[in-house]
Amino acid sequence: GEPGLSRILAVLGPTASGKTDVAINLAERIGGEVISVDSMQVYRGMDIGTAKPTVVERRGVTHHMIDVAEPEEEFTVAEFRRMGRKVMESANAPLVIAGGSGLHFRALVDPMNFAPTDRGLRLELEQSEADELAAELLAEDPHAAMHVDMANPRRVLRAVEVLRLTGETPTSRAASAEADEVRRYEPEFSFQAIGIDPGDLLDDRIDRRLADMRAGGLVDEVRRLRPRLGRTARSAVGYREILLHLTGETTEEEAFAAASGKTKKVAKKQRTWFQRDPRIRWIPWLEDPDHRSDRAMEALS
Repeated sequence: GEPGLSRILAVLGPTASGKTDVAINLAERIGGEVISVDSMQVYRGMDIGTAKPTVVERRGVTHHMIDVAEPEEEFTVAEFRRMGRKVMESANAPLVIAGGSGLHFRALVDPMNFAPTDRGLRLELEQSEADELAAELLAEDPHAAMHVDMANPRRVLRAVEVLRLTGETPTSRAASAEADEVRRYEPEFSFQAIGIDPGDLLDDRIDRRLADMRAGGLVDEVRRLRPRLGRTARSAVGYREILLHLTGETTEEEAFAAASGKTKKVAKKQRTWFQRDPRIRWIPWLEDPDHRSDRAMEALS
């Protein structure tokens, strides 16, 4: 590798900011491999809608954490972490982590402890009323609302699941020493990270990319995968909106408009998540991907 470069680099930022290209370019320059931190590129067959780099775009660079699960599976962050860390521990080449999922990124490098999950219990809880679950959580932990979005039924259900399986409340989990390390951004694997963000150009880039996906056959991809999409896969941005179109609830036009709105919301969340991380050095946005890679290289060395 280059002098002054860490064994693990990361190229992070919101969706459609051009990270993939820079990450592949960096990996080529340093003889490295790429680890994708994307919650949906893990699924085989979900190619167009997840903006998965094609074999040609990968330019011979080995990619990890892409196409590791069937769309029927629920591939959790905990499983992502287990598999991704195996790659990191056994790697013989420098690694470039690339992607927009802040949670998956932190799961790889930081001391995050994922509470257990139990399919049977989850099914049972899904039969319960949301306000019953909220009441159960608050009865055990009056301060739960400080740590869990009580307006989000999925988060409340998850907190009750963890409570019943481990006896840990959201407040006790937040108070643990490990949570403290996570809050202080102290990694278990040392890395150097750069952030890429096109600023005001992002919305246009998102719309352009969705138009390319549409022209590239995204509707057909979703139609083909439709019988196989499990709960996690069918919630993917773009896929969810097109599924509504395929069941006749919306027009194709409406589906893509909705996907655009949702993608922009996700991008905003990603931006906030990464901007909180003090370890990321943001580099000035450059239109040309090669110049972007030069700048990334300078920032890292």
